[in-house]
Amino acid sequence: MSLDLDLARERFESSTDFTIGLEEEFAIVDPATLELAHRFEDVYAACQQDELLAESAAGELIASEVEIRSGRAESFAEAMALQQERRRRLFELVGGMGLDLAAMGTHPWANYLDQRIIDTPHYNRLRQELGWVAQRNNTWSLHVHMGIRGADRAIAVCDWLRELLPLLLAVSANSPFLDRRDTGLQTVRTEIFTRTFPRCGVPSPFRDWGTYADFIDTLQSVNSAVESTQLWWSVRPHHSFGTVEVRICDAQTRGDESFALAGLIAACIAQTALDYDEHGYEGAAVPLLDREIEENLWRAIRHGLDGCLVDFRRGVEVEARKVLEGVLAWTEPARAQLGIEVALPEQNGAQRARAALASGASIEDVYRGAVAETRRTYAGAGTTAKPL
Repeated sequence: MSLDLDLARERFESSTDFTIGLEEEFAIVDPATLELAHRFEDVYAACQQDELLAESAAGELIASEVEIRSGRAESFAEAMALQQERRRRLFELVGGMGLDLAAMGTHPWANYLDQRIIDTPHYNRLRQELGWVAQRNNTWSLHVHMGIRGADRAIAVCDWLRELLPLLLAVSANSPFLDRRDTGLQTVRTEIFTRTFPRCGVPSPFRDWGTYADFIDTLQSVNSAVESTQLWWSVRPHHSFGTVEVRICDAQTRGDESFALAGLIAACIAQTALDYDEHGYEGAAVPLLDREIEENLWRAIRHGLDGCLVDFRRGVEVEARKVLEGVLAWTEPARAQLGIEVALPEQNGAQRARAALASGASIEDVYRGAVAETRRTYAGAGTTAKPL
């Protein structure tokens, strides 16, 4: 994916509003031991024998991960239907190989020093460039793409989505465990990936495509980035698809919750675009400062939905759940227009995992239950890993 900025701009100018694409990442695990299985190449080769998985399964740096992509859909309902069939086929295929799939933001005890990078020229180059950062990144996420027509408009949508990222992260928080310990965080994945990768986390606002393109052109001229996939920001304009991509969230243990979270993200993107169309870039306010968003990002990492976020325009704390209620009300027009229903659970994955731990379960028990729940809700109860 080159950094041809003129071509990228053309893609946004010809993009179709509110098309949807979903990307879900899974850890490949041994069903008996729950250890990470570095079998991506084997899984990917098997996927090439399935006409649907051949075009939708992909790798993401580490050999213990597989991703499935819905591809472009004209509606959120179509995206869910496309992804559900891909899920079913992937889980059936992996189960037939004597493997299982997990969907949490981190593995609770896997040693990153044992991690293997996928052996391709692209990923070998990243390993060489990133060093320890690439080695450390055994994390899993959910990404949502939405088509946004107009390059300046797409940048404006990214700018205004920045302040919603902490809430979306809090809703998704699903990685409280690492190194066989309760980290005290609701999403330690964010500390591993978002805080270590370059050009990652919350970007500064660019306001328009010209300003954005000037910065990316500088990165290219000084050899900091040679392709658009090296822009790892938590919200970004995707150069190849003409979409706005949100990539802040932890992977979700339950399939229905992954769809609900994706629906919330899609509604936020669409409503932001609708607001821009009605009120212009600044409307009744200006985007929050980087340091203000970072404060809320830390609160989401640490406390998730159990804590408060800061309303910097009023200078007050607001319970994260109250902020969520406000966002659901704000996105009602977009959800009505796009036919998106958002049925979020009472507790997110991190809250449920920590409650299970408090009730006497071990971290291994919690993870084993999560793997079983992932299999049941993503693929159906009848899918099990077959012993080899």
